Amino acid sequence: MSRASANRASANRASAKKKRDVAGEAFAEGMRLVAANPALAAVEFSVCRDAKCETALRDGLVRVSSSGTLHAHPTRVADPAVWAWSIAHAVLHLGFGHVPAAKGEREQPDRYDVAARCVVVNRFLLSFPIGRAPDDQPLAYPDGDEERLAAHWRRDGLPAAYERCGTAGAEPDQLLVEWRGWQGQPPDHQLAFATALTRTVSTAMDMAGGRRDSMDGEPVKKRPWQWALEWFITSYPLLGGIAAGIELVADAELARAHGISVAAVNAEAGEIYINPLRTFEDEEWRFVLAHEMLHAALRHGDRCGTRDPYLFNVACDYVINGWLREMQVGEMPQGLLYDARFTGLSAEEVYDRIVGDLRRMRRLATLRGKGVGDILGAPLGPPGDYCDLDEFYRRGLSHGLDLHQQQERGFLPGGLVQEIRALSHPPLPWDARLARWFDEFVPRPEPVRTYARPSRRQSATPGIPRAGHYFPPEEIARCTFGVVLDTSGSMGSVLLGKALGAIASYAEARDVPAARVVYCDAAPYDAGYVPVTEIAGRVRVHGRGGTVLQPGIDLLQRADDFPPGAPVLVITDGWCDVLRVRREHAYLIPQGRRLPFTPRGPVFRVQ
Repeated sequence: MSRASANRASANRASAKKKRDVAGEAFAEGMRLVAANPALAAVEFSVCRDAKCETALRDGLVRVSSSGTLHAHPTRVADPAVWAWSIAHAVLHLGFGHVPAAKGEREQPDRYDVAARCVVVNRFLLSFPIGRAPDDQPLAYPDGDEERLAAHWRRDGLPAAYERCGTAGAEPDQLLVEWRGWQGQPPDHQLAFATALTRTVSTAMDMAGGRRDSMDGEPVKKRPWQWALEWFITSYPLLGGIAAGIELVADAELARAHGISVAAVNAEAGEIYINPLRTFEDEEWRFVLAHEMLHAALRHGDRCGTRDPYLFNVACDYVINGWLREMQVGEMPQGLLYDARFTGLSAEEVYDRIVGDLRRMRRLATLRGKGVGDILGAPLGPPGDYCDLDEFYRRGLSHGLDLHQQQERGFLPGGLVQEIRALSHPPLPWDARLARWFDEFVPRPEPVRTYARPSRRQSATPGIPRAGHYFPPEEIARCTFGVVLDTSGSMGSVLLGKALGAIASYAEARDVPAARVVYCDAAPYDAGYVPVTEIAGRVRVHGRGGTVLQPGIDLLQRADDFPPGAPVLVITDGWCDVLRVRREHAYLIPQGRRLPFTPRGPVFRVQ
């Protein structure tokens, strides 16, 4: 051979090596996309791209056999995403049990079974996306399982749209062959896929719940306060129901912004705010969480009344910490409030004892910090849709107490049991308590019996003298009350309607002829004495400006025609100035709102 011929042969070999296998590269990329899916990767299969294979494809992309072999077209050039979809289609036939491995001679499925199984697989791929479906595939598929679809099509005919929805073109993409394994049982591809799919869904749920960083990552390590909360759910029935519905918010920036040293609670939102930068043992975190849950469940924020909120918070801390030490729930961290002298006392009794030493009490620290209470008046996050928390706390504690005693889980202080039993009786609704207030401070004029005025019933029995009834005129002037109505722009129509309707009905039931009404926003407007039947109906509301209620109260207190003993009812949404009322009074505010000052009269929260 001449040197020129040798050079040409060497160049031909080099060019042959440089020639790319475009079809093989696209198929390999599609395989890589499928292998990245943990559910599909758990199904064992082999690949055959041999053009000389007796089951090699003449059309389409992939055919799957019951031996677990994917026969791919050796020369077809397709997009890697299309290859991935076709390979996933074939693997799902294995995972769904459409081509089970078995020994002995096999009977091939008919065209209806093949089409029905392909429809079920393609429908699954719509919600389990792998790659991209070929352009000739349908965009929607009928409902029903394989057997139902196949039976329906045998009866009514196979639609043309679903006749070639497999991956082997005009040929069936499912092939049943005899299992020729020399040892062992045939592989169960369906069980392997079901197990892997369950594991994948569980991992995805862990990611959504923040328990994993990624699908292939290790589970996120639980924080000690999360372990402490789970301990209550699984091992301590008294607070297990409360712990199941409470939410822990561990945000260092939120804790720093609101001055939370260790923890705080808001019963209205059902949230416990944790400072994640604090380090405690597991037993100490149990004590902290139990402390805050009892604050919320026993509704210490609502029981404060006219007391100083911080000092009442301190009194509740003394009581709760004493209970938890007696019950041996966790271990009390250093620095928390505890005094053996207060053992067996209620929060109200402890408050009466400590209120005399304000200077020393102001230096004490709750779980939130020194000089501030850990019972928050409002949620720190955005407002949400909350359930009936009164019912939630009441039911959680009462059921927890029953389980605790039935299972004999340990000692419970008598004071705690007494408070839980008291919570089992639901409080009176706001309108019933308002009616009691009317009974006490708006006395109904009692009629006087006299024979000087005959009874109307005497006409029926003229032979029996009966005394008549009449109301002395001097009592009518006392039977009235004043209403200071906040008409600012922040007042809602629901609150106005419920409050005015309740006032009108109770006043009419107590024979109140008229009430003195003052509308107040930026300035007071005296509506004078308004008949009770018109309070909720034809009264025209003036104002709708800012909220300054004190001038309206002063107007009533200085009015010469307003009786000195008549009470005052203030209806506001809580966004008002500090009020000073020098006579008997009460407030109507929306549920969940708080007044910006310590009220001296009862507060009725309209639901």
